[in-house]
Amino acid sequence: MPITASTEGEVQSAIEAIRPALQADGGDIVFKEIDADSVVHVELVGACGTCPVSTMTLKAGVERIIKDRVPEIAAVVADNVDTDSEFS
Repeated sequence: MPITASTEGEVQSAIEAIRPALQADGGDIVFKEIDADSVVHVELVGACGTCPVSTMTLKAGVERIIKDRVPEIAAVVADNVDTDSEFS
């Protein structure tokens, strides 16, 4: 399914809903793009970018919420987070 401006808007809206929780812990999330495979690319910044459990936050929190709100999204990846950490 092609990504539309509507889909991107829904993803942006989901990110805005998530943002206050991340900011409360000293971090933030920046939307980068949705690729051709319906994967959302983000960057975790601030405390979230250096947190040892950021992969868990990304998959259990951010990805779950975005996929619940925008079912056509296949996955969410943070381009600046090492997903091979011991906590992933």
